[in-house]
Amino acid sequence: MPSPARRELAEFLVSRRRQVDPREAGLPAGGARRTPGLRREEVALLSGVGHTWYTWLEQGRDIRPSRQVVDALARTLRMTPAEHEYVRRLAGHGGSLPSSAPEGMPPHVQRLVDALGSSPAYAITSSWSIVGWNRAYERFYPGVATVPAADRNLLWLVFTDPTVRDLLGDWRTDSRRFLTQFRAEVGPRLADREVVDLVARLDAASPHFRAGWASHDVDRFSTAERRFEHPDVGTLLLEHHQLSPADAPGLQLVVYTAAEGSDAAGKLARLTG
Repeated sequence: MPSPARRELAEFLVSRRRQVDPREAGLPAGGARRTPGLRREEVALLSGVGHTWYTWLEQGRDIRPSRQVVDALARTLRMTPAEHEYVRRLAGHGGSLPSSAPEGMPPHVQRLVDALGSSPAYAITSSWSIVGWNRAYERFYPGVATVPAADRNLLWLVFTDPTVRDLLGDWRTDSRRFLTQFRAEVGPRLADREVVDLVARLDAASPHFRAGWASHDVDRFSTAERRFEHPDVGTLLLEHHQLSPADAPGLQLVVYTAAEGSDAAGKLARLTG
């Protein structure tokens, strides 16, 4: 395990341990506790591992837990499926790391997003830099074409661009969702220079990001209906999709389609002319 992954795993385990109600873990409710959640020795006992070994794990020592141990810790700490997957990847038991993104936007991927017509769509790298978009997305968020290339990163824009803040239907909830999904994706790559620089810039620029990042919360992406408030066409209810081209695995396509039963299709058509 690389040192940044060990450190992230250690901090993540501490954060989850402190959130578990001892009664939910089958422990007696009585007894004074100086800190919330479970004690280290309780996590070790419930997971079937040694107390000293688990302490080393929380200290970021150079040890690698087996997949069975990771699964046992996930059960003890009541992890969600997204959190369970995250610790597996940090411990080196997940899938391979994302492939490097191609330079720029591949022409065939650009043709694909252009063919989506009035459905806003854009492409991001594994570090969430925006490398391409269609006309519908440029009309949906005009800033994507004018922001400096160095700042054309989805997470950076969510936390620093007032236009994006106004566009998102519930900025505090939506920005938190973006942050938890980003962390779930980049956790095993926290030493990558691009990720390090982005996190440092956001930490300095946004107290909301700083607080969310310190929580270590992670979540999976899931297709769902999102609400936007557009200055030209008003409220838009859109279904949020994400997919990866098989021949460009370093990219993810984000596509917004009109939510079923909403009036968004007509509004998107007006927006794109």
